Amino acid sequence: MDITATSPSPDSNQKNDSRDGVVVFVCRNCRSEDDPNADPRPGSLLSTVAIEKAGQAGIQVRSVNCLANCKRGLSASIRSADGWSYIFGGLTLEDADDLITGAQLLADAQDGLMPWRGRPDSLKRGMIARIPPFDFTEEKS
Repeated sequence: MDITATSPSPDSNQKNDSRDGVVVFVCRNCRSEDDPNADPRPGSLLSTVAIEKAGQAGIQVRSVNCLANCKRGLSASIRSADGWSYIFGGLTLEDADDLITGAQLLADAQDGLMPWRGRPDSLKRGMIARIPPFDFTEEKS
């Protein structure tokens, strides 16, 4: 697999939609506990499937070398340029659609937070962390 593989990005002449700024990063280096020497690695397979499904949904997916979440792989993150970003672990090869759904939920969120309602189970039980936007300031009560 091409290590720089990404899903097709929207044509720059197209109208920007709410999906702009949301990117799914999938760790292609994640190994299987059952077969750590498997080739291709399960992370690479998850990345390939997610990239294939992303184009239909208007979501960008990028394959990355490592997300440093090895103890809880397969791993992925969903980053939002204007909202919160999320890191997930314990994913399976069957969770590619869930990553796309999560990215769509985040892209559509008015408050920049991925809603709990409607979030696939793999993204509920596998959430490692959520990271605030760069310009975030806590409201004081």
